[in-house]
Amino acid sequence: MIIAILLGLVLAGVLAFRQANRQTWTVSFGVFLIVYSLFTDTGGFLVGAGWFAFIALAVILNIDTLRTSLVTDRLLDVFRKILPPMSQTEQEALAAGTVWWDAQLFSGNPQWNDLLEYPVAKLSDEEQAFVDGPVDELCAMLNDWKINQELNDLPPEVWQFIKDNKFFGMIIPKEYGGLEFSALAHSAVVMKISTRSVAAAVTVMVPNSLGPAELLLRYGTDEQKQHYLPRLAVGKDIPCFALTSPEAGSDASSIPDTGIVCRGEYNGKKDALGIRVTWDKRYITLGPVATVLGLAFKLYDPDHLLGEKEDMGITCALIPTDHPGVNIGRRHHPLGIAFQNGPNSGDDVFIPIEWVIGGHKQAGNGWRMLMECLAAGRSISLPALSVGGTKFSARAVGAYARVRKQFRTPIGYFEGIEEPLARIGGAAYMTDAARSLTACALDHGESPSVISAILKYNLTDRMRGAVNDAMDIQGGAGICLGENNIFGKLYQAIPISITVEGANILTRSMIVYGQGAIRCHPYVLKEMEAAHEDDLRKASEDFDEAICGHVSFTLANMSRSVFFGLTGSRLALVPMVGSLERYYQHLTRMSSAFAFVSDVAMLTLGGNLKRKEKISGRLADALSLLFLASATLKRYEDEGRCTEDMPFVQWALDDCLYKIQEALFGLFNNFPNKFVGMGTRLICFPLGRSFSPPSDEIGRKVSRALLQESPSRERLTAGIYISDSLDDQVGRLEQAFRDVPRIDEIEKRIFKARKDGILKINTMKYSEVVAQAVKANIISEREAEEILAYDEIRREIIRVDDFEPNEFKLKD
Repeated sequence: MIIAILLGLVLAGVLAFRQANRQTWTVSFGVFLIVYSLFTDTGGFLVGAGWFAFIALAVILNIDTLRTSLVTDRLLDVFRKILPPMSQTEQEALAAGTVWWDAQLFSGNPQWNDLLEYPVAKLSDEEQAFVDGPVDELCAMLNDWKINQELNDLPPEVWQFIKDNKFFGMIIPKEYGGLEFSALAHSAVVMKISTRSVAAAVTVMVPNSLGPAELLLRYGTDEQKQHYLPRLAVGKDIPCFALTSPEAGSDASSIPDTGIVCRGEYNGKKDALGIRVTWDKRYITLGPVATVLGLAFKLYDPDHLLGEKEDMGITCALIPTDHPGVNIGRRHHPLGIAFQNGPNSGDDVFIPIEWVIGGHKQAGNGWRMLMECLAAGRSISLPALSVGGTKFSARAVGAYARVRKQFRTPIGYFEGIEEPLARIGGAAYMTDAARSLTACALDHGESPSVISAILKYNLTDRMRGAVNDAMDIQGGAGICLGENNIFGKLYQAIPISITVEGANILTRSMIVYGQGAIRCHPYVLKEMEAAHEDDLRKASEDFDEAICGHVSFTLANMSRSVFFGLTGSRLALVPMVGSLERYYQHLTRMSSAFAFVSDVAMLTLGGNLKRKEKISGRLADALSLLFLASATLKRYEDEGRCTEDMPFVQWALDDCLYKIQEALFGLFNNFPNKFVGMGTRLICFPLGRSFSPPSDEIGRKVSRALLQESPSRERLTAGIYISDSLDDQVGRLEQAFRDVPRIDEIEKRIFKARKDGILKINTMKYSEVVAQAVKANIISEREAEEILAYDEIRREIIRVDDFEPNEFKLKD
């Protein structure tokens, strides 16, 4: 009997694994029972009970009308009662954007060939020329210390250069005078500028992300496009967009700013149809210098001048900042980073209805418009800035750790320094992979709202880790501000990137998984739509189809999780990709486990999952890491499987797998129902924990790759700005880094001569040591010149800026 039960469970597991249809389940268990009945000595009662249960289930499963009346209609009634209410703004937020590879990760069975066959991210010749030309010129003009510490703004010539070269018009089509660049080019431009000045990068990125240009392109009237887009492209108009209010930060759908449809005087016309708007906004980037203000507010039409609805909903309008009643120009001071940011307000400001973006027909559609356009900021701008900061950290601190010595040894060779260097290098490879893959998806018609949230949250957080590690390696030189400190201002900018476009706490705990669980799951949204369907017959049919698919889906991922867990993922069918095949298998296993755990959480917690933010946050971490790992694999394939890059790939993938595992274990251990948590853990990890953090050996390989010139280091840090001037700290670092091997070879002869007693030195002064080495014919005079020149650069690199006391006094 026990053997029969075990065989039945195995059969059920295989059928579930393969997601067999109802007919296959029926035939398979029918044959199983026939064989069991013929060859067993078990009593007739047990056999009869088995046949009775089988026939009853087979009838219910295979006769649609009976199944719906007995099972799914009753489930639908329960589902409708427990389904939490959803506001119009929540529905529009869920409907915004598209699902893409995130849906595959949510499926539990990602089709890796779909990802690997996706186009390779590549700039056009025109875009590459812009990145190598005007962008480099702009970077060369930027002095971050002067911008932030002295001017508290970009210099006038920089503003003019940005306008003249259409940096504000990257997303604007050429027919309107813009550059019409791809999302990848937009990302590349912001990434490079950010490695020189965060203030300049923010100034360039805002008009090209969430702002009037994006909204105009998608929803503007022809008249609005013809007027504004050419002016925005060349900087005749500087745009900003005002969304955040003091009383509504993350809950933007609850903004208190209002507009009342009415008639008033405008342009000499006394009964012009328009809106009387009152608002109070803050944190508006470019607001203090903007000439045109994009404004989001709630619109009401009490006199029904536009239609039958009184509460029209959130609306977006464009208002010239010199319009009477607009209060704008004051500045915030965001942690000493000198990009223009400030509040604005207005009280009973009358604007014509034509200023609504898209005209009066788009009144009330502002929330949907914003949700669809917000992906640009989350998918492109902030990720690009974050990757720039991470790659710059890898390049600069790697050079510093090679040049800076303690006990005659480069500090990068100490194991204590190897650990943070490895984290920086692994993060640089992985985050750039995610950046370019997502930008490529945008360029091919996707608008993945869940992935955009994943990128914003994870890439800004990885930059925080990289910059913090770089600061630790630099030590005291990292905490003393001045022109020589290349990380201080980047460090100060971290909380800004963490906070804007949806604070990371909110993005992690509510958006990534909250939206992903509904949009990316193959059945949840269908079930919700069926529950809201007014036609009872259609609702019953749709819900029955969705719930049957959902049950099969859950059983499949449960079965896959068990089989993969017991076999070390070896049953996962993945592309034949050589040395990385096991990683594909492990990620498939983690995708199955994630999908199953998601279903368990949704089934047992229902609407309460929305409020269990620690659980949803851990699920968000697992989904995010699955995407980052996928992007890493894609990059390795796209770049031709460069074996020199394998340490970066292995470090990133090991890090992701370990953290996915720990996120799931955190969920198991803290699940409200301890028995459910324990059972789910046994299904997903039947043999216990399977993955470990990146090994010390892999970490050593990653760190060593940052400490020497190589094609691998160049690929890792491609796209950032590197000065070649010895008047610049980064330029000095690069020169010293390139010179190190040659200088080391010369210095080794001097040290050997001292050790052998050939060179007797009674001074610690470097120049005198070199002079004695020349006199003893240990090195040549040319070599002496080389190492003295190098020593001058090295000393300037490790020098910390200091100031006269009166420079710290407040200016009159």
